[in-house]
Amino acid sequence: MARVFRQQIDEGILNRAATLFARYGYAQTSVQAIADAVGMSKAGLLHYFPTKDALRDAVVAHSAALAAEVLDAVAGEPMGPARDRRVIETLVDQALARPGMVSYLVSATSTGSAEPLEPGHERIGRTVFEAFGVDADAEPERAIRVLGAVGALSMTVLAAHRAGKAVAWRPYVVATSFDALGH
Repeated sequence: MARVFRQQIDEGILNRAATLFARYGYAQTSVQAIADAVGMSKAGLLHYFPTKDALRDAVVAHSAALAAEVLDAVAGEPMGPARDRRVIETLVDQALARPGMVSYLVSATSTGSAEPLEPGHERIGRTVFEAFGVDADAEPERAIRVLGAVGALSMTVLAAHRAGKAVAWRPYVVATSFDALGH
């Protein structure tokens, strides 16, 4: 199988699995549900990812890489509205390309401390908060605004995809998410 084709299949599987993990959690998402979501048999899915854990690990690694891309995009920029806008724009562009992966990233960021963390969630959430320059423990109001912004981003991108307006709605998604930060 050509490398590019295999990568497209892998990314499609990861995006769908990430959507289901974000919505239902890892424990409540079956391999069969993921296979159904990508239009494969369970055996076909397991050909690409031999176990549910391997699939989760790939989703976590991909989501962590997306979070790191966001942090890299603003490295060296001073804290403030311009940096926040750049973080939002980067997240929106990622979400437009991979809505499931960004939903997973958002779910990792918004997991409350009373909930058990899934593997990788703490690292992903910490990276997103770092991109916004937030210490969630020291700045609860700012942390809540960041959660509101990334939540709004995730929901509006999903709505834009469903409406077939993902690109057309981009400026509105950015503006809505940025506004949630209180600037």
